Amino acid sequence: MTTAWSRRALLATGGGAALALGLPTAASATGSAALPASAASTTTAADAAAEFAALRAKWRDLYLGTGFSPTAEPFKSKLADLGAQASGFLSTMAPARGSLWPDLVYLDPEPDTDTESFNFSANMNTGYNRLRTMAEAYSQPGTGVTGDTGLRDAVITGLDHLYADVFNESTARYGNWWNWQIGAPQALMDTCVLLYDALSDAQRANYCNAVDKFLPDSAVGSYTGTSTGANRVDLCRGMILRGIVGASTAKVALAVDALSPVFPYVTTGDGFYPDGSFVQHTSIPYIGGYGAVLNDGLGRLFALLRGSTWEITDPGSRQFLDTIDAAIAPFIYDGLMMDNVSGRGITRVGASDHTRAHGVMASIVLLGMGAGPEENARWRAMVKGWLQRDYYAPALKAGSLSLVNTARLQTLLDDTTVTASPEPAAHRIFHNMDRATHRRLGWGAGLSMASERIAHYEFGNGENKRGWHTGAGWLQWWGDGAGLEQYSDAYWPTVDPYRLPGITVSRKKLADGQGGAWANPKPGTKWVGGTGDGEFGTTGQHLQGLASTMRARKSWFWLDDCVVCLGSGITSADGAAVETVVDNRCLGASGTQRLLLDGVAQPATRGWTTTRTTTWAHLDRHAGYVFPGGTELHALREERTGAWKDINDGGTATPNTRQYVTLWKDHGTDPADSSYAYILMPGASSKRTADRAADTGWLQILGNDAGRTGIRVPSLGFTGVNFWAAGTAGKVTASAPVCVQIHEKRDGTATISVSDPSRTVTGLTLTWKRPVKSVLSKAETVTGVQTGSSVTMTFGDLSRSRGATHTVRVRVR
Repeated sequence: MTTAWSRRALLATGGGAALALGLPTAASATGSAALPASAASTTTAADAAAEFAALRAKWRDLYLGTGFSPTAEPFKSKLADLGAQASGFLSTMAPARGSLWPDLVYLDPEPDTDTESFNFSANMNTGYNRLRTMAEAYSQPGTGVTGDTGLRDAVITGLDHLYADVFNESTARYGNWWNWQIGAPQALMDTCVLLYDALSDAQRANYCNAVDKFLPDSAVGSYTGTSTGANRVDLCRGMILRGIVGASTAKVALAVDALSPVFPYVTTGDGFYPDGSFVQHTSIPYIGGYGAVLNDGLGRLFALLRGSTWEITDPGSRQFLDTIDAAIAPFIYDGLMMDNVSGRGITRVGASDHTRAHGVMASIVLLGMGAGPEENARWRAMVKGWLQRDYYAPALKAGSLSLVNTARLQTLLDDTTVTASPEPAAHRIFHNMDRATHRRLGWGAGLSMASERIAHYEFGNGENKRGWHTGAGWLQWWGDGAGLEQYSDAYWPTVDPYRLPGITVSRKKLADGQGGAWANPKPGTKWVGGTGDGEFGTTGQHLQGLASTMRARKSWFWLDDCVVCLGSGITSADGAAVETVVDNRCLGASGTQRLLLDGVAQPATRGWTTTRTTTWAHLDRHAGYVFPGGTELHALREERTGAWKDINDGGTATPNTRQYVTLWKDHGTDPADSSYAYILMPGASSKRTADRAADTGWLQILGNDAGRTGIRVPSLGFTGVNFWAAGTAGKVTASAPVCVQIHEKRDGTATISVSDPSRTVTGLTLTWKRPVKSVLSKAETVTGVQTGSSVTMTFGDLSRSRGATHTVRVRVR
């Protein structure tokens, strides 16, 4: 292969720029990358060198993948695409002062930390990423440029140019810290591992010194700021690779020790919580973003260091493995990662809930290799089930996976000894991040709320400019025939951001990025959370609108084939209408699915709308909706057009057009104490929906006001009550504002579940007027139980449990 320029000429250009800037050149630089004279972790320098060589070889395998045939699909096509991409980068590479590619100018005329400077620092980072891609194409088989020395030399020349021109010991950081401390160091060190033998000692020393400048030991000196959670793992990864490339035992040891704060569960701030919650940026639920990064990063580091001097043996690492079942799996449904734990990432063009899950699945398989045999088998069966059920964007066909992750998942899919496991039937409440998930046979759902602890939404880097109401009771769901593409098919650029499904919202106009970048605006409400017994659930939210006077008390009762949704105390003084959005379904580019209102088919004409008193509705291949006692329902069939750039500065301006059917209740302008009630039945047929509406005794509403919201479903033995204040609902009386659920079983037992969502209750007396024989088990917080014609339970201080569930099991008469 030939290039449009010679390596000697480029070196002259790079060196000249360095001299003009007063920067060190490769020939004159000295650094700390040389092998130390003694190594505390090894007996001899030769032993240390051998171990570092082994670790470099291991990282190559982890990065490039093993055990796949380059002539078999999908690897053949992926390798060819990789080669074509690398060749394209090579052909357009044009080193100059301030850039390595003409479209990636990193020279900032006014270097600081504003948004414009962010773009310049991102261009520098992207340059390193392109060089890494070229090095990968050189190293992988079957790319068409495998082993091409011209390509290899161009990569090295590019590394020297970036070192001389921008990323070295003498330059000052500008723009986004992430590009300097995480993005560029990782890409640079990956490339150094791939091309290690082609680099001189002086070059490796230069690159390591540059990493030391921007990723110093002090970056992991304290567990705070930008050095927590997933960011800490990324920082440690860059430092470990720098240690391996530069043969520094001290760097590797420091970084491994610095991982320890990541493992323990936290009670505030960033990290994993005992209930499975994961928070980043202090108040953003982020399992699908930073949590996935942390998961992938630790999985690779566990695998890399296993069996070495620096194997990760911190006892807390066992706790991290528990997060696969407790935190990750509940938010993956049939091969997609629920959007309500992905922060601003939901607005990135080219990504979706499916693509976010793909890499996580591969990470779980990798982590399973280092877990116990029972866990490994369970996780492999779980991941295989996700792979097989995702018909919309299958991981091995969607093209989003790296080659190494493709190999990992393809091997699992081909493994006939692994039987795919189905989605479990389970309810989970994540009280430390205001989220809930619910799974039943054939459908699943996820709920997103906000409180004084968890932000309404995340806005930053120009991303997620209109995510204002994603914490206002946003209810996502998937059901039989409902379509795994619902939130993947250009949903976010086309959906009305004021009409997200499930929310109660003021139509008051908000500015893009309302609240400001990285502000993470939070409401002032405390009572947000719920309880459950693992099968059914009861959840509530005292909602305060973003930049709004709107208030509401929202409740969800999670049952076997439906979610019962109630709201009360809906009040506002914004001078704007307030709505509760029953649902807002995307029908695709040309969908005309039939909508029934009380059994009567409505027009499929775009722009059609109606308002009428309705007892039930049904949208073909989606869901049924029942309105106990009837409600004035608004329905709209509309065509919506939007571009990703509308909601994300980095998105494309190409318009997307999709069809929607929206159902909502209008509470009017500046309502006072308005309410709503409806039953969502995902995947239900029109007949089942009509039958549920006709069965007026199926649901008993025990109250829906400022004091309590509760229901009873006799056929299920279910009672759920959100006590916003002390009071009585049906046969249940609470002396404090708590969430209560009672589930009577056919075996004569009942499970009473209680939580303190407001985290203010220091004592509770709870009475259920139901004859009870005996207590089978009780939480430690229960200080006394009296049984007989009714049962009265006294609880101690619940406020310290941070909204967790306290359970009492009894035998009823």
